[in-house]
Amino acid sequence: MADADFESVVERFYKSLYCFALSLARNEPEAWDLTQQTFTIWARKSHQLRDPAKAKSWLFRTLHREFLGNRRRGGRAEELDLDASHAELPAIPSAVMAEMDGRTVLAALHRLEEIFRAPLALFYLEGHSYREIAEILEIPAGTVMSRLARGKQALREHLLTASAATEGKTIPFPDGQGGPIHG
Repeated sequence: MADADFESVVERFYKSLYCFALSLARNEPEAWDLTQQTFTIWARKSHQLRDPAKAKSWLFRTLHREFLGNRRRGGRAEELDLDASHAELPAIPSAVMAEMDGRTVLAALHRLEEIFRAPLALFYLEGHSYREIAEILEIPAGTVMSRLARGKQALREHLLTASAATEGKTIPFPDGQGGPIHG
């Protein structure tokens, strides 16, 4: 691959890959490592990609595989029974939603299990379609829809709990910083 081609791919996708890695890893050093590793693999294997239009999906899928591989090497991830029924969750009142800031929502997203965090981040933060998410995560589109629905429920529960428990207090964020909770 020509250096100019590699640089253009890095320039085009670095930010979104890093954001996805951060949503998975929940810490900046690991997110940076995952992103760098993904581009290292791209440099070695991009010539194998038959359809250049699929570069974005290939990069996200590769990053996700690296994340899962790191988790496997570092310990077993907790398995979840996706068919277990969940209690009905109340809707978040619009007044609470209007007062929540982005950091609060990201902190709640970081508390979710990876199985839900990855599809939510790809859909809401990166704007991928169900089909693209299915390709990236190598799961059926129906599973993507199910994980998005269950992930949204879990996120809603975290946000309601955070709102009720921390009104007027400070909540720690994954970066070690704290911030006010408005609600």
